Amino acid sequence: MRIRRGAAVDAGTVLALFDEAVEWLVTRGQTGQWGTEPFSASEKRVAVATEWGTGGGLRVAEDEDGQALGVIVLGARPAWVSPAPSPELYVEALVSSRRHAGKDIGGELIRRAVAETRTAGLPLLRVDCWRDAPSLVQWYERQGFRRSGTFEVNGWRGQVLSMKV
Repeated sequence: MRIRRGAAVDAGTVLALFDEAVEWLVTRGQTGQWGTEPFSASEKRVAVATEWGTGGGLRVAEDEDGQALGVIVLGARPAWVSPAPSPELYVEALVSSRRHAGKDIGGELIRRAVAETRTAGLPLLRVDCWRDAPSLVQWYERQGFRRSGTFEVNGWRGQVLSMKV
C-alpha cells in the first residue's frame, strides 16, 4: 500500500468510497452515522469532496495497481467542535473500502496523519466520529486517541478524540 497526496481528480474516488461505506452501514442497520443515501447523490457532499480534493489535505491509500483503498482528509477542526487547547491538525474525514476490511488501511492512514502532524511541529491530532457506534470510538482509541469531548449537530451525536504527538 502507498499513500499519496490527493488532488481534484480524486473527488470521484472519495465519493465512491463513501458510497460503499454508506451501503455497508445500511446493511448493518447503522443509518444514523451517514444516512441511507449515497454521498454522490448529494450536491452538498459532492461539493465537499471537491473541496477536499483541491484543499491540500487529502491523502489516498492505494494498492500496487493504483486501486483506491481509503482516504483521509487533514485540515482544520469543524466549527461545531470546541477549539483545542493547543495547535492541532484535524482529521476531517477517514474512510476505507469495506472490500478490503481487515488490512489496516485506516490504521495506516492514521499513522500518516500522526507523521504529518509531527512534521508540521504540531503537538495535537484530533478527530471526531459518530458516538453512537461504540466499536468505532473504540477503534480510534486503539489507534492511540483518547476521548476529549462531545458535540451534537441536528441530533447527530459526535465524539471528539485527541492524540498528543
